[in-house]
Amino acid sequence: MVVCDECNGWLNPALAADSAVRRGDEVLLIQRKFPPMQGAWAFPGGFVDRGEDPHDAALRELQEETGLVGTDAKLLMVMGDPDRDPRKHIVSIVYEIEVTEDQIPQAGDDAQDARFWPIETLLAGEVEFAGDHLTILKKWLNR
Repeated sequence: MVVCDECNGWLNPALAADSAVRRGDEVLLIQRKFPPMQGAWAFPGGFVDRGEDPHDAALRELQEETGLVGTDAKLLMVMGDPDRDPRKHIVSIVYEIEVTEDQIPQAGDDAQDARFWPIETLLAGEVEFAGDHLTILKKWLNR
């Protein structure tokens, strides 16, 4: 049994929230700026802050990493494989989020690039994905 001395409790997985944004036949991805998986592409997202609702964290991370203001966030899936991230056990709550057509992604925070990618390009294996984010895409699209 593992107990966290720092938090006087159980050593639990970390919680993250990711944003799945689609425009027609394209989806939004960010390119990771820092290790691990530096340079790989992922859905915008990050860790949920203490006292923050995961729904709000997904919208916050979307804006911080892409400059896009999202709305109408709907629970899409939960990814919890203990080996999905090399840093530690991270459970991610993935939300499908709407953005208006006039918004253009601009990389920010810990993203070195942010753009919409054609789905067929992503599914053809032409892009290196971080962690299980290709699995997230395939589950989202039921492929």
